[in-house]
Amino acid sequence: MLATIIYVLGIIAAIWCVLDILKKPKLDLLWKIILIIAVLATSWLGFLLYYFLIRQRI
Repeated sequence: MLATIIYVLGIIAAIWCVLDILKKPKLDLLWKIILIIAVLATSWLGFLLYYFLIRQRI
């Protein structure tokens, strides 16, 4: 039960990251695709890296 909740929260966080990446006008389409694939492939780790490292630099 707890694992399912953590999994669903990870999916929600990844979707939020994808939407945030798509809103960034400064990024080229190729970089957007690379970031989206990376975030979706790594779920929680991708979310944490994006939120704490990459988001401020874009």
